[in-house]
Amino acid sequence: MTDQGVAPVVVHVADRDRYEIRIDGTFAGVTMYHDRGGQRVFYHTKIDDAFAGRGLASVLVREALNDVRAGGRRIVPVCPYVKQFLGKHREFADIADPVTPEILQWLDGAAG
Repeated sequence: MTDQGVAPVVVHVADRDRYEIRIDGTFAGVTMYHDRGGQRVFYHTKIDDAFAGRGLASVLVREALNDVRAGGRRIVPVCPYVKQFLGKHREFADIADPVTPEILQWLDGAAG
């Protein structure tokens, strides 16, 4: 997916527990996580309205999940978009863990 010939760039901003997607240096969206042991728990994905409808969420999540795989971690899709993405992209099933009540309780504590 490109925007006027400019390819989107996904950047891992580890000190803020997030992956950002940028178009020509401009922030276009984010997927956020918290790490729990060997799991990366994705809890929110948002594309800025100015960039909506361009398939950027898919690009962002795919790159984030590829990074998680490369780092030897597993993913937990609390975020509805990440969960939906996994349903369509079974190539990530081998690194996905289910969302459990324990993880949701832990996430509430991690976020607050």
